[in-house]
Amino acid sequence: MTRYIIRRLLQAIPTLLGISLLGFTLIKVAPGDYVLMSTFDPSITAEVRDELRRQLGHDQPIPIQYVEWLTGVSLRGGDVVDVLAPMSKNCRYFGSMDFTFCDRGGGLLRWDLGYSLTTKEPVWTMLRSRMPASFELGAVVLVLSFLFGVPLGFLSALFRGSAKDQGIRLLSVTGQAVPIFWMGILCIFVFSVLWGWLPVGGRMTISLDMKFDLVDRIRHLILPTFVLSLGPVAFLTKLVRTQVLEVVEQDFLRTARAKGLGSFALWSRHVLRNAMLPLATVLGPTIVGVIDGALVAETIFAWPGMGRLTWFSALQRDYPMIMGAVMFFSALTILGYLISDILYAVIDPRIRLQ
Repeated sequence: MTRYIIRRLLQAIPTLLGISLLGFTLIKVAPGDYVLMSTFDPSITAEVRDELRRQLGHDQPIPIQYVEWLTGVSLRGGDVVDVLAPMSKNCRYFGSMDFTFCDRGGGLLRWDLGYSLTTKEPVWTMLRSRMPASFELGAVVLVLSFLFGVPLGFLSALFRGSAKDQGIRLLSVTGQAVPIFWMGILCIFVFSVLWGWLPVGGRMTISLDMKFDLVDRIRHLILPTFVLSLGPVAFLTKLVRTQVLEVVEQDFLRTARAKGLGSFALWSRHVLRNAMLPLATVLGPTIVGVIDGALVAETIFAWPGMGRLTWFSALQRDYPMIMGAVMFFSALTILGYLISDILYAVIDPRIRLQ
């Protein structure tokens, strides 16, 4: 098992490098850049913008920019030039504009994600400050997804062909088909604007004392967790239903039924236990779905997490911040798939990790 885990972790290195190359290239070929998004002043000429791009190294070919971001070593001589805090050492100002250039090392291979171009703060510091909010939302969504998805799928298979089965299947299809942004806006309009039952967004109610209020936190969690849970619940419902119906047709169940085993014992001891095995393999895809949905849901509900931070960084073309978020989410996804493989091997003794 240990050798398998080490080998999988080593295999993740080229995967992450490939993701970083693809993500960096897509960001750079997208229309607009940080200089254009940050210099809307009509008095700023095209020559000034070109000089600013040259100072930042954004005028270089994409492969050179990628290597500099990856290693922190400038291929043009000296250290990588980045935008840092105005009070940092070894900095120089760009004319009368609000830009400060500082010589520094860094690079992903040095475990340095760089500095945000917009806030001038370290990327890792910004991500770390948003992690508690994102992990809180993601953990609640994962728990609710399995808490509702598994029983609904089991009931749908138990009452196969009935009105209950048709209703659950309709809800599961609807949950996967409805876009998150549309459902989020609809929930805000109905439950917050129209009826006033729940807060519009945010993680907590802003007050002078800022005391921890569990009820207030739960009220702020209801809408984003509901919207984010729809897709995973629908996916798990369909998966469990399919697995249960497949197990029901197995020969060992016919044998147990012929021996006179009761329905409750048959379903609880044999059907349910065997149908739950594939659930270990969907932990990775479920985490991916939650991460994808959080990018939209956190923006709609003003949830102060990493998804919302990534969204606004993309609008500003803040590529160090975007790449930092992409690498973190990619590593989290790979870790989720690794945990799924390990759990499946632990649960099912027929699986041997070679």
